[in-house]
Amino acid sequence: MIELFVDPHGDDSAPGTPTRPFATLTRARDAARTLTGEIVVQLRAGTHVLAEPLELTEADSGRDGHHVVYQAHGYGTAGQEEVVVSGGRLITGWREQDGVWLAEVGDLDTRQLYVDGRRADRAGIDGLPGQVAMTETGYTTDSTAPLAWRSPGDVEFVHRGVYPWTEARCGVAAVSAGGEGAVITMAQPAFGRALELYNSTWEGQTSRGPGLPTRVENDAAFLTEPGTFVLDRSRPGHHVLRYLPRPGEHPERTRVVAPVLETLLRATGVSGVTFRGLTFADATWLRPSGPEGFLHYHGSGFYVGGPIHTVSLGEGVGSVTVPGESATIPACVTLTDASGVRVEGCRFTRLGATGLGVHGGADITVRGCDFDTLSAGAVVLNGSSSASVEGNWIHHVGLEFSGSPGISLTGTTGCTVAQNHVADVPHCGIVAGPGRGTRILRNLTTGTMQVLADGGGVYLAGAQGDSHDSGAIVRGNVIEDTRTPYNFGLYTDYGAAWVTIEENVVVRADSTAILHVSPPLDNVVYRGNFWDADPIGADAPPAGVTYEGNTVLAGDSDLAAADAVRALAGLRRAAAG
Repeated sequence: MIELFVDPHGDDSAPGTPTRPFATLTRARDAARTLTGEIVVQLRAGTHVLAEPLELTEADSGRDGHHVVYQAHGYGTAGQEEVVVSGGRLITGWREQDGVWLAEVGDLDTRQLYVDGRRADRAGIDGLPGQVAMTETGYTTDSTAPLAWRSPGDVEFVHRGVYPWTEARCGVAAVSAGGEGAVITMAQPAFGRALELYNSTWEGQTSRGPGLPTRVENDAAFLTEPGTFVLDRSRPGHHVLRYLPRPGEHPERTRVVAPVLETLLRATGVSGVTFRGLTFADATWLRPSGPEGFLHYHGSGFYVGGPIHTVSLGEGVGSVTVPGESATIPACVTLTDASGVRVEGCRFTRLGATGLGVHGGADITVRGCDFDTLSAGAVVLNGSSSASVEGNWIHHVGLEFSGSPGISLTGTTGCTVAQNHVADVPHCGIVAGPGRGTRILRNLTTGTMQVLADGGGVYLAGAQGDSHDSGAIVRGNVIEDTRTPYNFGLYTDYGAAWVTIEENVVVRADSTAILHVSPPLDNVVYRGNFWDADPIGADAPPAGVTYEGNTVLAGDSDLAAADAVRALAGLRRAAAG
């Protein structure tokens, strides 16, 4: 085994030995390219700040059956060192003005701020003041308050619940006086696209466009709550960061970090690479701050223009407009067309988009990792095969993009999601879109659906194969405390087909499941599940559903059987190696 050492206080002109380590991961990567055999890059304790994303290509693959391992020094022992791979910038040079800290930050652009490791919220207010009306170009209000916004071009409107499962973000272009109040002109193309995308009818009522904002963010006029911040970009190259401190915080003793990079690690076409015991932190995602905004539709998908279709919700019920195709929220760590890659015992935190994105490729393992404090979801698998997401602890994600699931799979083949605990998320815990051979086994979801509606702890949509042998299996999962009204703890939706759902436990949901959806379910089996109420439609299952041997929890024997399932669900972290 060949070892290379990297220390934040090292020297890239050094040989990378224990006593003379490299300073950067890029230098260690380049050195590893010249070597053969089993290679371990040992990262010493501290924050390894990246000036640009770490790029791995096919040239960085393990060769001749060997692996290239990037790991925290002492990984798997009591002496494992704390290693942070950061895309952030330490903010210094604060001055105080009327109790607010101000820092001149040049051309810094970010959507997040972390104060002594704590996520600071962007300052905002709930809704627009006054009598408000939506127009073709924005909004009018009889309130003059928007005329006092100091940097209108930085203000962002949040539209929570455009559809029950959707939350959009659109920027403001300008504010002017009008009538007795204010005229707010919204940034394009985001607002025009929102008018086209979000159109629905429901029981005779018609809704067009994003509607009135539920929250308005990012102006100094909103900076009233301690622990919040604003970034003023009104003077190009002379941006100003404002932070209202909490009691006890002092500018000379408080560590404030602004994420700068959007991507920390990008691995393309690699094979035989392992990451162990690393913390990936402090990255942002800037697209929502631009004129295109963030027009969320469902899950990790958002609209970037193009065709829009109308989908019926059932005869006499209503309809919604949906994008013909969607983009996917990017990840701050991405694996593209990779094979034989292991991500073990790592932490993903303080990230402004998705934690880990896997696109294409095969034989990817994500095991024993922690995902927390993320603006979007934890793990997205798109078009991958034979991947395993196992034994991970996912919580407090979707903090900025509330439709984001904890774990999402789309277009995958033979992938397994097992023994994870997903907790405290704003929408679905685990989502599987159309795919083949998905296995969702013995996961625990708690406190899902905390913000948006119409989802569940485990959610499947679309065809999952072409037979039960090639279809999805959802077995042994425990789904507890699905929060918002209008949810379905275990949810097969939108033409789900070839799915076997058995031996799961669902308790404390608005509805345990639903059997009648549009398009209808096809070759879906609900067998041997335990719940505290029958699913909607269980009294007359549709033709495409087999419903047998399920139990509404009542007596002691029922509870004992459900507890046996509970005992096997959730974190069972296998030893890494």
